Amino acid sequence: MELAVVGSTKTLSVSDDVFGREFSEDLVHQVVVAYRNAGRSGTKAQLTRSEVRGTTKKFKKQKGGGARHGDYRAPIFIGGGVTFAAKPRSFEQKVNRKMYRAAMCAILSELNRQDRLKVVEDFEIAQPKTKLLISKLNEMGAVKRPLIVTEEGSEALYLAARNIPYVQIRDVQGLDPASLVGADHVVMTANAIKQVEEWLA
Repeated sequence: MELAVVGSTKTLSVSDDVFGREFSEDLVHQVVVAYRNAGRSGTKAQLTRSEVRGTTKKFKKQKGGGARHGDYRAPIFIGGGVTFAAKPRSFEQKVNRKMYRAAMCAILSELNRQDRLKVVEDFEIAQPKTKLLISKLNEMGAVKRPLIVTEEGSEALYLAARNIPYVQIRDVQGLDPASLVGADHVVMTANAIKQVEEWLA
């Protein structure tokens, strides 16, 4: 398969297994959800009635006062324990390496089919200026929610992009399925494409 290089007459030869794979919505959904869940802290914690601080002294007589109660730590009272208290837990879902790589290939292939994958020789700017970056993205028609993937992002590029909403910069090692799915356009350098191909092949 040949990918067109923006601003050049040359094409880039890539593997059909990585950039020409059939799209599987179920697989991509499972991998993206698992990736996002892995980032959840899961540190929510509430107290049960046995963990709430306070006296266990019976505060009223057993009979003659209506409902019978033992102590104020019961869930029906304000400041009491929680009936089904949340405890710290892990949201991690198991996704094996083969599934993860297959999902990444499916996303990249679909981006390519929809003409949302832009390949460039390199993506560098002379100065860390937001105006320069916007102008470069305008030339490619990739202004709305772009994801820029380089083999090794320069400091000038990161500084230029940090004030623009919804613009993400990633190197190949930091590429993930959630950022690919959330981008309207993905701009990748030729070297980054080759590194991704080696990783996913």
